[in-house]
Amino acid sequence: MSTERDQLFLQVQSLAKTFPGASEPVFDEVNFDIARGEFACIIGHSGCGKTTILNVLAGLEQASAGTVIMDQREVFGPSLERGVVFQSHALMPWLTVRQNVAFAVKSRWPQWSSAQVKQQVERYVGMVGLTHAVDMKPSQLSGGMKQRVGIARAFAIEPKMLLLDEPFGALDALTRGTIQEELLKICSATHQTVFMITHDVDEAILLADKILLMSNGPVARVAEVVRNTLPRDRQRASLHHTPGFYELRNHLVDFLVSRSKELSGGRAPAHPPQVRPADAARRAAGLDVEEVEPANDNLVRAQPAARLATLKRSA
Repeated sequence: MSTERDQLFLQVQSLAKTFPGASEPVFDEVNFDIARGEFACIIGHSGCGKTTILNVLAGLEQASAGTVIMDQREVFGPSLERGVVFQSHALMPWLTVRQNVAFAVKSRWPQWSSAQVKQQVERYVGMVGLTHAVDMKPSQLSGGMKQRVGIARAFAIEPKMLLLDEPFGALDALTRGTIQEELLKICSATHQTVFMITHDVDEAILLADKILLMSNGPVARVAEVVRNTLPRDRQRASLHHTPGFYELRNHLVDFLVSRSKELSGGRAPAHPPQVRPADAARRAAGLDVEEVEPANDNLVRAQPAARLATLKRSA
């Protein structure tokens, strides 16, 4: 029997984007899906169209071709069913933390009483560890605290899907790590479906259930879908001791260093294979590995060189 996490939630089908005056699309034939409650990260070099894809999912930008289906409905325009956290916090500087989050909550539930709004605001501000700063204005907050407010605001409207555009990119390593861990806790508590852009391989391994690897642009595609089969209770401090971590990390780095370029210019397959690089190491360590039906996953367990040849033949 399938669980809620197994249910298909987001389907991206043959998505393409060509900007006016360009001779080639930034990306085309982008195909992937995300299950309900799944955390997906997308990684690729600058210029491959990651942010454009996120903006299309958010309804902030229109694709040149293809469709996005979320919860069995096609995405047309922005909606409070999708919460977005950008690289910059985008807070209203004249409002306090409480008022910034409350503005979003009132937009989502205009019929709510002041007491209901207050309770919702304080719940999510508390989740990101900012109860002590709830009545401060953005000018009184550090960069990391401002970004936490942005995350609290996005979660407070209880969106069906959360879209994150490198939300921690401008933060120092310690602050970034703290917010990553808070994000994991909130996602675990709320079973939130998440699509996140990152350039950080270790961040993707820590956070994601599924990692989408994009080939270089122009004519970029999602070339491979990597299943993160490390235990879901991952901890940043101990992650590198987890069996399968280095196999997974090396696979991602190998793609970014060499295969992303090899598969540029539309050479990646339109329908990406799914791979599980950590499985062999985990089995060798005597650990259980969750089995996935090949018919659903189109799993590829070949070595990188053989896999690259297979991808080239299928492109």
